[in-house]
Amino acid sequence: MKSTTTSSLLLVTLFLSIIISQIINGGATKTQSDTLGQFYKLKKNSNIDKSHFDASNFDDLHIASNKKNVISNYQEDLKKANDRIQKLPGQPLVKFEQYGGYVTIDESAGRAFYYYFVEAQRFNKSLPLLLWLNGGPGCSSLAYGAFQELGPFRVNSDGKTLHINNFAWNHAANVLFVESPAGVGFSYSNTSSDVKTGGDRKTANDNYRFIINWLERFPEYKDRDFYIAGESYAGHYVPQLAHTILYHNKKANKNIINLKGILIGNAVINDETDTRGMYEYFASHALISDEVEAVIQKQCKFTIPESEESDECKMAETIAAYDIHGHIDIYAIYAPLCHNTNLTSMPKRPSLVIDPCSDYYTTAYMNRPDVQKALHANVTNIKYSTWQSCSDVLTNWTDSPSTIIPLLTEFMANDIRVWIFSGDTDGRVPVTSTKKSIKIMNLPVKTPWHPWFLNGELGGYTQVYKGDMTFATVRGAGHQVPGYEPARALSLIMHFLDGTDLPESK
Repeated sequence: MKSTTTSSLLLVTLFLSIIISQIINGGATKTQSDTLGQFYKLKKNSNIDKSHFDASNFDDLHIASNKKNVISNYQEDLKKANDRIQKLPGQPLVKFEQYGGYVTIDESAGRAFYYYFVEAQRFNKSLPLLLWLNGGPGCSSLAYGAFQELGPFRVNSDGKTLHINNFAWNHAANVLFVESPAGVGFSYSNTSSDVKTGGDRKTANDNYRFIINWLERFPEYKDRDFYIAGESYAGHYVPQLAHTILYHNKKANKNIINLKGILIGNAVINDETDTRGMYEYFASHALISDEVEAVIQKQCKFTIPESEESDECKMAETIAAYDIHGHIDIYAIYAPLCHNTNLTSMPKRPSLVIDPCSDYYTTAYMNRPDVQKALHANVTNIKYSTWQSCSDVLTNWTDSPSTIIPLLTEFMANDIRVWIFSGDTDGRVPVTSTKKSIKIMNLPVKTPWHPWFLNGELGGYTQVYKGDMTFATVRGAGHQVPGYEPARALSLIMHFLDGTDLPESK
């Protein structure tokens, strides 16, 4: 009987893998959604290092301001002037400045990161600098954060023109986007191993080098309050970069970077609870049966490689995957699917809510030669330089700790503000996952669970913990919260930057 069950399991698993492969690879563009799912499959079946992040590995960092061969201020001023974007193709007129270009991370390796920077829409020398990171691993902050979520523009359905995002986050801060690590988007390396092998430690190292070197080009932001935000697998990137900054500030006995807080959304932070919470969300939202969820919660450990899980666990997960994949967008379970990936001859009327086909619009726009010229991007002739929203170059991710919760605890002990938010229609890293992950921190509650409001309507729910950590849900938002609920997301970032609680009354 056991042999028959095992054979059936293998057949179902094979059938399912073919279906999922067709779903993932059938489109013209690889998405953030695809990439996170593929990464988790890789992670569960590999022996990659799951040890906790250790910033002491970066003692060899060469901080730009301490180099004897520091590039002259004149040269950096010239680079900044050359990075200024006059106007993007198809862009409406705006009054703020925007910049784009390359920052060298490693001269000997020929590794450089592409950045896009938008100054705040109102001039104020006290407004902070906010860095946004998308996850993947391997997805572009230009593709998602800048042009589908919180940036000042979104791409129209013709793939040629832009419309203004009225709820852009540069209403509240000067916002910096970087394509990281090398091999993502327009970022590149002349050393092939750089873009074939990646990992959390290397990414944190490079992101730190990027910020240090970028501030040499934009010294007026060196003393500004600095915040880091991101979503999805940036639940690793953001805390690890913050940890590295904190480490080097303490080592130098001064604030090299004036880090004040981090903000992570629908974030991967603790593997076991993230996964258990995902299946709980599926069942509670009628996507899988209660019986299948019960088997998964009882039989699956989620702390061992998938190959070592029991047959009962594998079968239940297979059934759950078959019930869901291809029928809905797991990253926004109530959102429509993209049924036509073709561009339109004329732009469709812009909608506040993210278009399900926007990945295709953005990909077409970023691959236009006139756009790349205006962005000062794709300046090399490397074979993988065609822009993708999520890179398929990175094939070997060598380290990913199973939890980043100790870092969140460290920040709270060092007066670094920590906010975590969840779009409540995301099924991939859902609100149930984040609640479970926060619960194991065993934090004392300062302000109990309660609704928050915007313009007289429910914006979501929030709970504040002692030690300056806030958890907030965003009602009606999927995985890319600022894309699905831009007004609520803008309210969230404004309160986060101000250090004020979300409003409790209408």
